[in-house]
Amino acid sequence: MATPVVTKTAWKLQEIVAHASNVSSLVLGKASGRLLATGGDDCRVNLWSINKPNCIMSLTGHTSPVESVRLNTPEELIVAGSQSGSIRVWDLEAAKILRTLMGHKANICSLDFHPYGEFVASGSQDTNIKLWDIRRKGCVFRYRAVRCLRFSPDGKWLASAADDHTVKLWDLTAGKMMSEFPGHTGPVNVVEFHPNEYLLASGSSDRTIRFWDLEKFQVVSCIEGEPGPVRSVLFNPDGCCLYSGCQDSLRVYGWEPERCFDVVLVNWGKVADLAICNDQLIGVAFSQSNVSSYVVDLTRVTRTGTVARDPVQDHRPLAQPLPNPSAPLRRIYERPSTTCSKPQRVKQNSESERRSPSSEDDRDERESRAEIQNAEDYNEIFQPKNSISRTPPRRSEPFPAPPEDDAATAKEAAKPSPAMDVQFPVPNLEVLPRPPVVASTPAPKAEPAIIPATRNEPIGLKASDFLPAVKIPQQAELVDEDAMSQIRKGHDTMCVVLTSRHKNLDTVRAVWTMGDIKTSVDSAVAINDLSVVVDLLNIVNQKASLWKLDLCTTVLPQIEKLLQSKYESYVQTGCTSLKLILQRFLPLITDMLAAPPSVGVDISREERLHKCRLCYKQLKSISGLVKSKSGLSGRHGSTFRELHLLMASLD
Repeated sequence: MATPVVTKTAWKLQEIVAHASNVSSLVLGKASGRLLATGGDDCRVNLWSINKPNCIMSLTGHTSPVESVRLNTPEELIVAGSQSGSIRVWDLEAAKILRTLMGHKANICSLDFHPYGEFVASGSQDTNIKLWDIRRKGCVFRYRAVRCLRFSPDGKWLASAADDHTVKLWDLTAGKMMSEFPGHTGPVNVVEFHPNEYLLASGSSDRTIRFWDLEKFQVVSCIEGEPGPVRSVLFNPDGCCLYSGCQDSLRVYGWEPERCFDVVLVNWGKVADLAICNDQLIGVAFSQSNVSSYVVDLTRVTRTGTVARDPVQDHRPLAQPLPNPSAPLRRIYERPSTTCSKPQRVKQNSESERRSPSSEDDRDERESRAEIQNAEDYNEIFQPKNSISRTPPRRSEPFPAPPEDDAATAKEAAKPSPAMDVQFPVPNLEVLPRPPVVASTPAPKAEPAIIPATRNEPIGLKASDFLPAVKIPQQAELVDEDAMSQIRKGHDTMCVVLTSRHKNLDTVRAVWTMGDIKTSVDSAVAINDLSVVVDLLNIVNQKASLWKLDLCTTVLPQIEKLLQSKYESYVQTGCTSLKLILQRFLPLITDMLAAPPSVGVDISREERLHKCRLCYKQLKSISGLVKSKSGLSGRHGSTFRELHLLMASLD
């Protein structure tokens, strides 16, 4: 009798290079779970079919990196917001631009389609929330403060998450805020409505998920102990549980009372979006220009009943089994009745508008294009919706699960790795000690030219580097002492580096507490460690009033070094400091240098003039570097172009 094949509960489906530069945003189509849209620093929006290698369609027209994308419920329209604040809506069936919406003054951080109407909500870092009527190209309402937006299932409310640790609920009919939910102790990253009941979930950087009753406007429960900031949550379609995409794991929660039903280990890093189709949960994550998709078989995941033991935090006691209530505990959303004629009328209006563009259409809207790169997949996904089919639509099949590894490997894989939950500190060090390479491992890959500020693991530290790459059958297993000896190699060197940096920061802090900012910066520069300078500038940059002209003379040479660093975080800090200096002191410097000589002796003016000349010389030296980097693509290129414009008066 054949042994049944054991398949995996969670697995990696594919990895694609989605853009020519870094991926900055992505979203899954929630209706099909098969359509993926990605936005990149190359100013494009690309559409993909999950588990297929080729791009279906590429949408152009944005002139700055695409920061947020969203598909409407039928997956016929897509909206994308850029770093400059512009918003574009495309009709995917017609493969044409539908609207360009202008009005925000900063990055678009969140977008959402109204579930039943032709409306789009947008949230920006300019702290404004705007509700747009895309049929008339106009802004209907304006609110304030946002990081994430979601419409309620009945389309009557809008929930917003903000950096001020609050969740707000807006009444779209009355055009005002209904309620504000305090309680989180960190920025709120995501909000999600229950599909049926008057219940709202919010996830925060404080590592908690809170559930809010939308009838009584009070907290229902709070789940604590998340392994990291909560960025992605999704209710099961029937509303029985909530999924939370955590660092390298999927957690399944109930809320009355709060409990964890199951924890599934998934090696997806920081998952960006979740969708459910055919009893499978699809998760997507991105790093630099790559996008990876993962699948979790929900038929093998506990979604109700007994509370699960966390394989990572196994010290928590098990709770008693809890019954799953058969009836909802609160009010149900009332969906508006829909007819065939209304969507058809709106569709006809959209078609007529596309055939006869109005005089107020922008030039950049006419230049926006939808480039179909895979006609076969495009026709399969979008074209059938334009015609009436006499047969039921073909339902997508679930992704086949790969077989589980051999029993020994599977057993080991089920165990949490000792290094899995150890979050190594990632200091801003110019030189990081490299771990020793075991003789049987291949030579390590060269470090990238630019080390990103956000990454899933510290540069130069990988658990696989400490273990044999090939297991020899006759070789005896390592005892605990030998394994720990291998893992600790290089640890002492790292401790010396961190101890030295801590000592240097203590020295700077001692001077800082005496209130002498200039001397503390001088001491940081004298230490000759850029990581200490970066740490100090990150504090000074938060309060512009701390900047003085004599401070600029000390900091500008360090900024020039930071802008040439291979560390992205160093470049970001240098750009921020340079922008503050240009905005606050460049007019003073140019005015002082252009002013006629004073009559008589003015010591203070002579000192100020000397500092201005020194700053001018340093800024001229930096301007060449800024000009050479202003041609870069993506976020850094945009920052350098802004700095180049600010420095134009130097010429």
